[in-house]
Amino acid sequence: MFTHFPLHPETPEDGMSLETLFAGRNLDLPAMHERMSKLMAQEGLPYSARTHTYNSRLAQELAKWAEEQPGGDAIHNALFRAYFVDNKNIGRMDELVRIAESIGLSGPEAREVLASRSFKDAVDADWIRSRQGGVTGVPTFVAGGYGVVGAQPYEVLEQLVRQVKEEA
Repeated sequence: MFTHFPLHPETPEDGMSLETLFAGRNLDLPAMHERMSKLMAQEGLPYSARTHTYNSRLAQELAKWAEEQPGGDAIHNALFRAYFVDNKNIGRMDELVRIAESIGLSGPEAREVLASRSFKDAVDADWIRSRQGGVTGVPTFVAGGYGVVGAQPYEVLEQLVRQVKEEA
């Protein structure tokens, strides 16, 4: 089950450069990219260099709707690819409609969902649940009251499941 989280909700519709987002935090962006690239490659996942971050609020609302549609679970991989591989602005309605159509969902229905904000309350509830659960970053994997934050090797997630299973 996906629970959405407000990662940088202040990001404007046009996005924000990573340099601006992380200004003053003394982070080595090329080193961060290199680490993520290695982690993704180890898991066989595509990944490319990003220069910007985009507001994911509308994408989260689209995903909530898509999850209720036949085949709609594919939206998560499509959004991942759009954002982390193709560097698409997932804060723009037209882009989100194209993504929905790319997995076989109705473009006009997706546009109506986004325009009417009919899944706003569902995402608001997710944001509350994530805050109450102590989520501080994405992804966060939670099982049996334990959590693992950030992109982690498969073995770390496997250990989480083993620990919960042993305690059950």
